[in-house]
Amino acid sequence: MMGLFSRRQFLAENAMGLGSIALTWLLQQEQGKQPKAIALAKPHNDVLPRKTHFDPKAKAMISLFQHGGPSHMDLTDPKPELTKYSGTDYKEDIHFSFVNEASKKLFGSPFQFKAHGQCGTELSELLPHTAEIVDDICLIRSMHTGANGHEVSIRYFHGGIPGVLGRPTLGSWLVYALGTESQNLPAYMVLTDPGGLPVDGVTNWANGFMPAMFQGTVLRPQEPRILNLVPPPHIRGKFQEQNLAFLQDLNRRHLESHPGESELEARIASYELAARMQTAAAEALDIEKETAATHQMYGLDHPETKEYGTRCLIARRLVERGVRFVQLFHSGQPWDNHSGIVGGLKSICKKTDKPAAALVKDLKQRGMLESTIVHWGGEIGRLPVTQEHGSPEKAGRDHNGQGFSIWMAGGGFKPGMAFGKTDEFGHRAVENIVTPNDFQATILNQFGLKHDETLYIHSGQEQIITNKRPARVVQEIIA
Repeated sequence: MMGLFSRRQFLAENAMGLGSIALTWLLQQEQGKQPKAIALAKPHNDVLPRKTHFDPKAKAMISLFQHGGPSHMDLTDPKPELTKYSGTDYKEDIHFSFVNEASKKLFGSPFQFKAHGQCGTELSELLPHTAEIVDDICLIRSMHTGANGHEVSIRYFHGGIPGVLGRPTLGSWLVYALGTESQNLPAYMVLTDPGGLPVDGVTNWANGFMPAMFQGTVLRPQEPRILNLVPPPHIRGKFQEQNLAFLQDLNRRHLESHPGESELEARIASYELAARMQTAAAEALDIEKETAATHQMYGLDHPETKEYGTRCLIARRLVERGVRFVQLFHSGQPWDNHSGIVGGLKSICKKTDKPAAALVKDLKQRGMLESTIVHWGGEIGRLPVTQEHGSPEKAGRDHNGQGFSIWMAGGGFKPGMAFGKTDEFGHRAVENIVTPNDFQATILNQFGLKHDETLYIHSGQEQIITNKRPARVVQEIIA
C-alpha cells in the first residue's frame, strides 16, 4: 500500500497533525557521536559538532545587539574637552546624514561619568549596573566602520562587507564551522522584540549563500514562544511515532531522487529537529524554574526591565543547554537619538542596563562566563555636535561610524580593560582602531577558528566571513 500513497498525498491529508507533531522517536538518535574533523571546503548540511583549528576559549556567544548607534560620549567614552568647549564650533570636517538639521556646535554630554571597579574604567551615570561588572568586561572605544548609515554598517558587522546583502551572518558562520553541542535545540537562535523587527529585518540573521539550516531560528517575542510545540492528545504516542517514521521514509526517498538540494535537506532536518525540541525547548524556555533571586537580578519584577530581562535570562538558559549562538534584537533602532537624546538614552538604558549586567553576573556565578562570549554594541555611534532642534531639551546627535564603543565579556577576552581611543571630542577612532572585520576575526579566533581558513565554497569560489578584506585578530584584548 505504501507504493500507492505518495509523499504529497500524505502531507496534504495530514497537514494539521504534522504542524504540531514533533519527531519524538529521534531523541535517542545522534547520541554518542564524536566531533568530526573540520572540512569546510566540502559543504555539509548538518550541525553535528566539529573540531576546531586549535583549542577554543569560547563555546557559545550571546550578542546583545543595540540597533541605532549608542552615543559613546554619553555612555562609555568620557570627553572632558567636549564638555569644556560645548557650544562652540567644531573646527574639523564632519559628515552629516541629515544635512538640513546639521550643526557644528559641540554638544557636551549632559551626563556625569565616574570611575568604577578595580580597573577604574569611567562610565556614564546612565549605566549603573554595567558599572557593577566593569571588571569583567573588555570595552573597545575605537570601533570604526567608516560609514555613517545604519544598514551599511549593520551588514558590515553581521556579514563582513559594508552594505552588501546575501552574505551569511556571524552566527551562520559559527554554526556552519562548528555545529552545536546540542542536537535537541537549534544551533543559532534569535530573540526578537515584541515591538517588531529591528532595522534591516531578517537580514540580521540570514544564512546568505549557505544552506537554510544555518540561518537563525526566531523565537516568538511573546508566549507561546514556539507555536504547536506539544501535539494534541489524540496524536501522541504510537500513532505519532508511526506517522513520523513513515514521513521520514518518504522524505529520505524524495531526497535520494534529488541529491544535493540543500533546501530540501534543511526542510527534512527541521522536521527531525522539531521532534527533539518537543521536550528540550519547553524545558529551556521555562523560566519559572529559576529562583526568585534570579528573576530579581534580571529585573523581571519591574515593568521597565521585565521584557528584556526575560530574553536575557532565556539566552542564558539556551547556551547552558548547548546552543552555539544567540542574538537579542530591539524593535526598530531605539538608540538612534537624533532628537531628545536626554530622555531617549535614559529610557533605553533603563530597559537594557540591568538585564545585560545580570547576564554577565549570572554566567560568571555559574562558571559559564569563561566559555561564553557576551557582546554588547551597535553598528555605529553618534557625533560630538548637536543635531539642531531649537532648544536644548530637543537636542540630539547624528550618525557617526568613524569612532564608537562596544564591549565583550567572557570567552577569553581580557576583563577590566578599556582598549583604543577616539579623539578628544569622540569623533574619530585614533588609536588601536578595530573594524567589524577585526571583530569577526577575533570572535572566530576565540572559538578556535582561523578566520582566513574557515571556508565555504560558493559558485566555485572560496568564501570567508571577511571576504578577504583586511582583518586581524586583536591579540591585545585576548587574555
